Amino acid sequence: MEDLNQQALDMQAEIEGAAERIDVDALVEHKLKLDEQIAKPDFWSDPAKAQEVVKQQAKLDRRVHPWLELQRDINDLVELLSFNEETMRADLSGQLNDIVTRFAKLKQELSFAGAYDDHDVIVNIYAGAGGTDAQDWAQMLTRMYVRWADNHRFDVQTVDESAGDEAGLKSITLEISGDFAYGRLKGEHGVHRLVRLSPFNADNLRQTSFAKVDVLPKVDRPEELAIDDKDLRIDVYRSGGHGGQSVNTTDSAVRITHLPTGITVAIQNERSQLQNKEVALTILRSKLIALQLEQHKEKISELKGPNQSAEWGNQIRSYVLHPYKQVKDLRTRYETSDAEGVLDGNIDPLITAYLDHMLGKE
Repeated sequence: MEDLNQQALDMQAEIEGAAERIDVDALVEHKLKLDEQIAKPDFWSDPAKAQEVVKQQAKLDRRVHPWLELQRDINDLVELLSFNEETMRADLSGQLNDIVTRFAKLKQELSFAGAYDDHDVIVNIYAGAGGTDAQDWAQMLTRMYVRWADNHRFDVQTVDESAGDEAGLKSITLEISGDFAYGRLKGEHGVHRLVRLSPFNADNLRQTSFAKVDVLPKVDRPEELAIDDKDLRIDVYRSGGHGGQSVNTTDSAVRITHLPTGITVAIQNERSQLQNKEVALTILRSKLIALQLEQHKEKISELKGPNQSAEWGNQIRSYVLHPYKQVKDLRTRYETSDAEGVLDGNIDPLITAYLDHMLGKE
């Protein structure tokens, strides 16, 4: 019984330490403030803002509730074990095993300690060197991330899309919503390399293609990042593509340029100029936050424009489909021969390897 007592006490200490690191108390306090907002009589007077608050509340509840239950259960178990009744040993041992299993699943949250890890994510995929093969590769990567999101029951929306000349995609912007979406996918940021027999080459020769993946935390609340209006140039132009007749005949497309960094965001998918502007501003904020994190700057005014050419040389992963099958992450050295499984959305082992790698570097 003493061994079981000590195991429970050790588990209690480990759970408390993890809860402190995640700052569960602060999360609970934040949720209570949201609860107070929702309880106000005029809460729904601004439906858009109200829906955003309800969404934040639900996300916080999903995050906090399992930790509170775990803390309650381990505290109850430690108290029961203090009675030292031998007849309860088997039952209490089973309860401890259950707590250990639940804690093991929750511990992954320790990897999501970044300021924006709990945010939704914006994923931009661009075809690189390799012509039609690269554009097809961009579409394959898009399918991989959409399948991964579907497996986790995350919501996926296409924000903007540019089709390839013959096949595939020149570029696409996805918004993926789910718990710790940015925290999970931030390690996908970089250049992805594909080696295969080209389906677009008459001689069926081996082809190397590149695609660049930008992963940004979705920052849609202006208070999270203040941008001076004087630093923005906003251009309006006529939409083209698949918007439909009403879009093609109105100047609804919007291009926003952040003058200090040169970052440009153009959106034409939405039907109104106002909607396109809001989407473009959200993506611009997200790009600036990502640049801020990358350059370790406290102020937006200190940022330098991104060096796109240098990023293209920043390969993070190779996908080889010929003459053998292998996916290898060049940062973590994780590799697997199940290339088809990875391209079908099974990227969790790669994500976990990256998170473990980053924890080990801290």
